[in-house]
Amino acid sequence: MFRFIVRRLLQLIPTLFGLSLLLFIWLRRLPGGPETAILGERGTPEMRAAIRRNMGLDEPIMVQYARFVRRLLRLDLGTSTATKRPVVTEFLERFPGTVELTVMALVLAIGVGIPLGYLAARRRGRLLDHLSVGGSLIGICIPVFFLAYVFKAIFSENLGWFPSSGRQDPTIDATRITNFFILDGLLTREWDAAADAIWHLVLPGLTLASIPLAIIVRITRASVLEVLNEDFVRTAEAKGLTESTVRRRHVLRNAMLPVVTSIGLLTGGLLSGAVLTETVFGFTGIGAFVAEAISQRDYPVLMGFILIIAVVYVLVNLLVDLSYSLIDPRVRVR
Repeated sequence: MFRFIVRRLLQLIPTLFGLSLLLFIWLRRLPGGPETAILGERGTPEMRAAIRRNMGLDEPIMVQYARFVRRLLRLDLGTSTATKRPVVTEFLERFPGTVELTVMALVLAIGVGIPLGYLAARRRGRLLDHLSVGGSLIGICIPVFFLAYVFKAIFSENLGWFPSSGRQDPTIDATRITNFFILDGLLTREWDAAADAIWHLVLPGLTLASIPLAIIVRITRASVLEVLNEDFVRTAEAKGLTESTVRRRHVLRNAMLPVVTSIGLLTGGLLSGAVLTETVFGFTGIGAFVAEAISQRDYPVLMGFILIIAVVYVLVNLLVDLSYSLIDPRVRVR
């Protein structure tokens, strides 16, 4: 197991190397060059030449790439052209909010999707099965931003059940330790702050969970239906094992491998898909920050966002591979 973890972590090196090369080429191929992205269309030739000298763009391409890689190794992603602050600092302040939102969406999607998919498979052809399949199709088809506006209009503005924006009520004087609002509230025993942070996550979490929930329901249903038709399930039932034992030891355990794989792929998608959700709900996470960076052509921020998503994808896939051996003992990682 240890050798497998080390090998997978080492595989992260060529992946990030290839990504850094693509990012380097992308930055150099921007319309008008990086100096245009910084100065805009109104920059004078003298100002552009000064920017190129300061950024080392007049040096050989390999020297530029070596400097680019050294900066990445030092976690120096440059300075935001919009806020004039280091990109790493901006991310450390905003990324915890996106992580909390992603975890909330995953909890909702997994907590509802797997049981609903299992029940739909066990009641194939009945009302619950038809409702779950139809509901999952609707969940996949409805755009996230449209669903966000619907939830906000109904449950926040009309009914007033949930807050319409932000991560926490500004009137709460909460102590900040990690910038994870829920965790900070628990660590400092400020229970009202933690509860309010969770309450602010409900609507954006439901919105972001809509598509993953629909996918998990459909994959769980299909996987359980496939396992139910296997001979070992019929043998277990013929031996007189209780339904709970058959469900836990034989059906769910064997049906979870494709579900876990899909959850791993969806996790990275949730981080990148949080852009629209955070924008609609005024959620101060990395998604809303990246949306502003796109409109303002803040390329250092976009570069940092791409790198973070790539690292998250690799680490999540590592956790998925490790979970295979726990779910199904027949799968061994070496």
